[in-house]
Amino acid sequence: MRKINFVLFGSPKESYLSDAYKEYAKRLTKYAKVNFVFLDEVEVKGQLNQSNIDKALDKEAEVLLKNINLSKTSLILFDLHGKEMNSEDFSKAIFKLPNLDMTFVIGSSNGLSDILREKANLRVCFSKMTTTHPLALLFCLEQVYRAFKIDNNETYHK
Repeated sequence: MRKINFVLFGSPKESYLSDAYKEYAKRLTKYAKVNFVFLDEVEVKGQLNQSNIDKALDKEAEVLLKNINLSKTSLILFDLHGKEMNSEDFSKAIFKLPNLDMTFVIGSSNGLSDILREKANLRVCFSKMTTTHPLALLFCLEQVYRAFKIDNNETYHK
């Protein structure tokens, strides 16, 4: 069975979001085994400048890459610099990826490392608007669920 990992740097503190994550994970079990990975954000050391931020992001990338096998999973980043697409295009894009398994990543409050961007199979931008990362994870879950419904020609998406 296909495996889907949802990775978030940081952890949700709101119980209502955890309940929503569980609901979409339950819905997705028809299509895949779902796994959540909550990784600690790396603290920026020294002055808050781009060089130090990049070092922290690279450490986050290193931790993430130790947790996934890129030869067996497609890496999908939700990235401000990614491609904006509608739900149908997103569904087509993720089901064209080279691996059956998928790892969806929402970066830390500082963003994502260029190391991850270079290794990503797909980079998606939800919106130019800013939101909390735990809320972005919920949106990600819903869109992945919607993508499976679209791909399987099942009712849900209109």
